[in-house]
Amino acid sequence: MRIGELSRRTGVSTRLLRYYEEQGLLHPERDGNGYRRYRPESVERVGRIRELLAAGLPTTTIRDFLPCAENGPGPSGCARYTDMLDSHRSRLARDIAELQRRYEALTVYTAALRSG
Repeated sequence: MRIGELSRRTGVSTRLLRYYEEQGLLHPERDGNGYRRYRPESVERVGRIRELLAAGLPTTTIRDFLPCAENGPGPSGCARYTDMLDSHRSRLARDIAELQRRYEALTVYTAALRSG
């Protein structure tokens, strides 16, 4: 399929699909005229890329980790990503705790304004 069809099927802009290619996340073939040609499994790959980006992983990490994410848990060579994923999860836990602290501080101020 061409880039426009992949864009329609995934809801991801062609510009972003080109960026994914630049980052080494997508690997389209090229027609004789230079047009990108994507395999059907590219739809699922784009979905996986979007999931990993939404989880907060940078594209450089996704590029290396993507084969493990696509092949499911346990592929050989993928255990090394456990520490990396744990590190990202720890960072997210810290971010959540900080957001919770801010939320509670604003709640105190809001309550004080309403009662005062």
